Amino acid sequence: MGRLSRRAFTVAALASLVTTGDAAAAPRGAAAGEMRGMWLACVANRDWPSRSGLTASAQRDELCTLLDVAVRRRLNTVFLQVRPTADALWPSPYEPWSQYLTGVQGRDPGWDPLGTAVSEAHARGLELHAWFNPYRIALHADPSRLAARHPARRHPDWVVAYGGKLYYNPGLPEVRAFVEDAILDAVRRYPVDGVHFDDYFYPYPVAGEDFDDDAAYEEYGEDFPSRAAWRRDNIDQLVRETASRVRQTRPAARFGISPFGVWRNADTDPRGSDTRAGVQTYDDLYSDTRTWVRSGWLDYVCPQIYWNIGYAAADYARLVPWWAGVVQGTDVQLYVGEALYKAGAAAEPGAWQDPAELSLHLTLARRYPQVRGHVFFAAKDVAKDPVGAMTRVVADHYRQPAKPPR
Repeated sequence: MGRLSRRAFTVAALASLVTTGDAAAAPRGAAAGEMRGMWLACVANRDWPSRSGLTASAQRDELCTLLDVAVRRRLNTVFLQVRPTADALWPSPYEPWSQYLTGVQGRDPGWDPLGTAVSEAHARGLELHAWFNPYRIALHADPSRLAARHPARRHPDWVVAYGGKLYYNPGLPEVRAFVEDAILDAVRRYPVDGVHFDDYFYPYPVAGEDFDDDAAYEEYGEDFPSRAAWRRDNIDQLVRETASRVRQTRPAARFGISPFGVWRNADTDPRGSDTRAGVQTYDDLYSDTRTWVRSGWLDYVCPQIYWNIGYAAADYARLVPWWAGVVQGTDVQLYVGEALYKAGAAAEPGAWQDPAELSLHLTLARRYPQVRGHVFFAAKDVAKDPVGAMTRVVADHYRQPAKPPR
């Protein structure tokens, strides 16, 4: 018989665990709870609303349908994107209404999406975490296309154009204060169960372009050994201050972040993961995710481990134990971000054509008690269930409802 590849051996072993029945499928215990979440993205109408310009009634109906999908899949938490591009899905005094609601940034949609989402989620027994993107202003580079009273137009010195998009400059203290104030407005107004950031801090690198923060670095960076160290400190301050302000404003709400899955490769830093990823959050996004966990600034971390078991550059089977080691000895809970959107996608490798791939992820993760659950990207895919991958997860692992961890 030919020699088994590491992926084939791992998959065979995990498959045998899945087929043993209730032991693999049982939740971790009612007292401990288990995160079963889905992201619900609004940017570019990715998940919801299905298109901009729908009536308020149609938007509300679509939202409730997706919440009902979460219940049917025996999920317990929805991460709703409420500030996708320096805008708002609630009547914010700081930023304009999102264009993804009406098609026109700043136009009142005639209802309160975030307020409705919180009440409708709670009525279904779901937690609702408000998901904010801190620094992204627009998916284009033309400030004149922003709403007339947009803060980025009133403060053009806050804005950096990069890679065909607009961003707030994280190196300016006034930007950081504004972003925090805009976020905390929603936390004060609504009984959200959590405040959530994704992986976008400094933007992902664009070949041949520099993020132009020269003036800010000259003014504020003199006490740092390098621009990279200064940039990391800017993001550290945002995370630390937001965590503190969320806890002061709404103590019951949890604060968490879903970073790109690789902090640093081991050949860059011996504390890093056994990976060869092309992006490292510490070096490329200036996000020291490991320090955020080890310092206890977060209530949970949900790394986006969006690769299959056996993927050479970033193996799911190697990253899960690495992250388990990062949270070990802290009070930070670990959830794993899962790439449901890759299931059955033609451009993805063969592992993602197998309906069992995601179920095998959950089976593998159960070997590590630090893993307290999973979050699936994203809501549209939870509903459409490509190649039956979500159905398989529910059948193998979610036979009974579970409360989220606290």
